[in-house]
Order: sequence, then C-alpha cells, then structure tokens
Amino acid sequence: MLALRSIHSVRSVRSICPFVEKKVIQSQDRNYATLKEIQLRLKSVNSIAKITKSMKMIASTKMTRAQKAMEVARFFGTTQTDLFNNANTKPTEDGKTLIITVSSDRGLCGGIHSSVAKYSRKLVAEKPNSQIVVLGDKAKGQLARTVRDNIQLSFNQIGKAVPTYAEACAVADTILKEKVDFDQAIIVYNYFRSVISYEAETIPVYSETTFSKSDNFDAYEIEDDVLENLQQFAFSNSIYWGLVEGHASEMASKRSAMENATKNAGEMIDKLTLTYNRGRQAVITNELIDIITGASAI
Repeated sequence: MLALRSIHSVRSVRSICPFVEKKVIQSQDRNYATLKEIQLRLKSVNSIAKITKSMKMIASTKMTRAQKAMEVARFFGTTQTDLFNNANTKPTEDGKTLIITVSSDRGLCGGIHSSVAKYSRKLVAEKPNSQIVVLGDKAKGQLARTVRDNIQLSFNQIGKAVPTYAEACAVADTILKEKVDFDQAIIVYNYFRSVISYEAETIPVYSETTFSKSDNFDAYEIEDDVLENLQQFAFSNSIYWGLVEGHASEMASKRSAMENATKNAGEMIDKLTLTYNRGRQAVITNELIDIITGASAI
C-alpha cells in the first residue's frame, strides 16, 4: 500500500509539473555540450602554449647573437658620431632632410614598430618636406596611413637573421643610386637598453657638403677623394648600427611577448581545467541524484 502511494505521488508530481523533468534533461545536455567545448578549448590553448614557449626559446637564442653583433656595431657607431661632434657639424636651416626608419617585416614583438613609426611622424611634423626611406614592411604600413607622400623608398626582407654590414651597404648604395639628395639624414631606430627596455633614438649622418662646412673640419685635413669615401662609409655604418640595434630590441621584445603569452596561456589553462572539473562533478552529482531519486521512488 505504501509503495502504491509513493508511485502515485511520483505520477502526480509528473502530471502537475511535466516541464520540471524536461528542464533537468535539457540542463544535463547543456552541461555535456559545455564540457565538450571546454575540453576542445583546453586542447587548443595547450597547443598555443607549446608554440609560444618554443618561440620564446628561439627568440632568446637569437637575442644572444644579436647582442654580440650589437656591441661591435655600437662601438664603431659611437666612434663615428664622435667624429661629427668633434667637428661641430650642424645641419643648415634650409637643408634637405632624409628620415630612415628602421623596422622589420615580422610582428609578434609588441609595439616595437609603432615606436619608430611614431617618432618618424613627429620628425615629419617638424619638417614637412622631409623624405622618408623605410626599412621593413611593418613601419611602412603604419607610415603610409599618414605620410604616404613623403615615402621615397622602402626595403623589405632585411634582417631575417642578424643584419650584416653587406646588407647595410646595399641599402646605402641603393639610396645613393636613386639620387635621394639630403644634407642631413636621420636614422630612426630602437635603442637597446635592456632585455625588457628599448627606446626610439636617432643617428645623425651628414652629406659631404654639410660635413665640409663644419667649424673644425680643417683640423682633420681630409682630401676631397677621401671625403667622399668617408661619407659613404659613415652612411653605411650608421644604417648598419641602426639595423643591429633594432634587431636586438626586436628579439628582446619578442621574447618578452612570448613569455607573457605563455604565462597567460598557463593561467587560462588553469581556469579552464577548474571549470571543466566543476562541470564534470556537477554532471556526475546530477546523475547520482536521479539514480537515488528513482531508486527511492521504486
């Protein structure tokens, strides 16, 4: 008699609230679908974490090589800058200015390309008639939005590995052959301060005429044929310095970016794992409640 009453009570509940059972079934189906989605997301995030970790290791290796080349280039570059400083070389007020923006073709390295592009736009705002030569597609895309008419030449496929002096000479030779006249060239590059710090800086280079008009030029006693070679060497050396410094800064920034990406992926994996475990436990608990409820009703 008691069993009949319990069965009758269960039937009465189902007849009064049929939507309750349907809602429970839908919620269970939804949990199963959500768990499957979380599992797929976990798999994809784990794959991304492995990739970013590998890219961080590669960037660390490249950064070590780039730093060694940067130290050599910085030594010759500062020596050359001291030459112009000791000669008290100054650009003329109405002289032609050439801006050489040093970047690369690759991304995934933070705002390293935006810094040189922003600094170049600032120089163009001060001297609207300046000409621009861009090294790298990333900075070219940013500068083309605002100062497209000022861009005279652009180069790409430079500095895939550590930049070489031969590449800098090829760039300088192309600029001179294209007859891009200038009295002063300003090379905008990212100065490597530390593994986590870089800053947009400039390297000044002057033409033969500007350098020969320096206040202390007579103290060097440079002949005319030697002066032309000196100017070409100074131009190539400055471009090489900017390329190597920029490459080292890029590798350091890429290493930091990949390290942050790996850290964020790890945090996301922990959160998704916790959510998956909670959802799985909730589904198991609901199934046990249904089994116990059914057994009690019977």
